Amino acid sequence: MIIMRELDKKAMEAASYRWNHIAKPLHGLGVLEDDIIRIAGMTGSPDICLDRKAMVIMCADNGVVEEGVSQTGREVTAAVTRNFTKGNASVCIMAERAGAQVVPVDVGVADSLEDCGRKYPLRSCKIMAGTRNLAREEAMTEAEARAAIQVGIDQVRQLKEQDCRIIATGEMGIGNTTTSSAVAAVLLGKRAEEVTGRGAGLSDEALERKIQVIEKAISLHRPDWKDPVDVLKKVGGLDIAGLTGVFLGGVQYGIPVVVDGFISGVAALTAERLCPGCADFMLASHVSAEPAGEMVLNALGLTPVIRAGMCLGEGTGAVAALPLFQMAADVYSRMSTFQENSLEEYQEFSHA
Repeated sequence: MIIMRELDKKAMEAASYRWNHIAKPLHGLGVLEDDIIRIAGMTGSPDICLDRKAMVIMCADNGVVEEGVSQTGREVTAAVTRNFTKGNASVCIMAERAGAQVVPVDVGVADSLEDCGRKYPLRSCKIMAGTRNLAREEAMTEAEARAAIQVGIDQVRQLKEQDCRIIATGEMGIGNTTTSSAVAAVLLGKRAEEVTGRGAGLSDEALERKIQVIEKAISLHRPDWKDPVDVLKKVGGLDIAGLTGVFLGGVQYGIPVVVDGFISGVAALTAERLCPGCADFMLASHVSAEPAGEMVLNALGLTPVIRAGMCLGEGTGAVAALPLFQMAADVYSRMSTFQENSLEEYQEFSHA
């Protein structure tokens, strides 16, 4: 059972007051100022500290790859997961610069992953060796979906115990833009063609096949849009379910969780539909180049801090935003006020 909490209004008011008295133009850092205020509400304190950062990456395979919806086979999931543990992946290199611990989690990779590296130890939480092919049968059982959600919640609990202050989200799973598009279509009430993109790169023919597979799966299984777990188990993925748990854990343990791109965003939307108000504890990093990237953020009511046309996945957008949040927190915490500088403060004027 998720322990829901509300944003601490007093902490937010204190953070807003602090911003308004720092010796700089009012609202000069835009969305970043709003996010620092929201972080105060999430953590229950206007004293913002983001010095301990983590990057949680949910790794899992998807049976729908059998339908030819991706350029590569499922073996790439295991290969990239191994690279995470060795620190030799895009997100790891970026996370090192951002000062974030990388936490790769095997929630459903088909391979055994015995030859992993030691730089970032793999957390072995395998629910099953990849989902079933959603074009032919339900992706997983309700028990499997809920178990994957619990894996995500558990990661947040463990990081909380390590005094982690902010968590970025990432994923790895060949075929997961197909599962994400299927979940998004159901939760947003959109046609498959409206929310489905080329993923890691598909030809026109392969894109059309991907859309048809999603339409077939939704028609076959008829997931209930009012029941997010039903949607996950029928057309979702273990990585999406695991990330859903991470977002739920953010609420339960009072830790800000950063949404990455489309796949992470779909997990965030699933969490919000499961526990309304959950989005209050999320921060948006960027807008994915996938067609439904912005749709998902709009549905969550989140404003991104980056617009760079990114679509690499792995959590690269979320980890790219971490230094921006850190810099905003540093300005907020360390900059002197107008009063301390014996300067007249800026005034807020309303505009017609």
